[in-house]
Amino acid sequence: MITYEQIKNHPAVKVYIEEANRALGALGYTEHSFAHVTKVAEVAGELLEKCGYDAHTVELAKIAGYMHDIGNIVNRVDHSQSGAVMAFRILDNEGMDPLDISRIVSAIGNHDEGTGVPVNEIAAALIIADKSDVRRSRVRNGDHSTFDIHDRVNYSVYSASLDLNKNSKNLTLRLEVDTAYGSVMDFFEIFHTRMIMCKKAAETLGLSFGITINGQSVM
Repeated sequence: MITYEQIKNHPAVKVYIEEANRALGALGYTEHSFAHVTKVAEVAGELLEKCGYDAHTVELAKIAGYMHDIGNIVNRVDHSQSGAVMAFRILDNEGMDPLDISRIVSAIGNHDEGTGVPVNEIAAALIIADKSDVRRSRVRNGDHSTFDIHDRVNYSVYSASLDLNKNSKNLTLRLEVDTAYGSVMDFFEIFHTRMIMCKKAAETLGLSFGITINGQSVM
């Protein structure tokens, strides 16, 4: 089996992540570097592990999480589909089992809002891990006076965590927000579609999904 550690150390994957992040920076997007993809990989794997999935499925989720944004080197538009094709080529060349490739590629191709659907447990975990990575350190713009709404929302979040209650099967995204930079309404203006995706993804895992902002339930 091709492992998560092997993919992390794969020379081509490293270049694609670096270049995708550089391209998005030129377009004014938030950080999509190694910090983001590593966090998505680890959170996706941890979520499936807590839900009782086997180690092999957890490993596939980590691989999908780490590779999910490489398609941004092609274009931001339809980057999930581009990334899925790129991931297929890499994993196939490495000799990965076709079934494993299929599950990873399906997850990557379905992680983006607008076109994505939690078609399997790996896709569900990837969606949740990706959309819940909201944090101040993702903002690249150092001039607060020129923040757009994405900058404001991400910069306002100084703490974000996913909390799974195994007994009630509730998955909660807990955000601590400095409303001096972004309001709750700002958050929902740009994240509403993403949070609906998370809700559907959680249901695929047999969970309910909710959000709290500064301790107050908002979804």
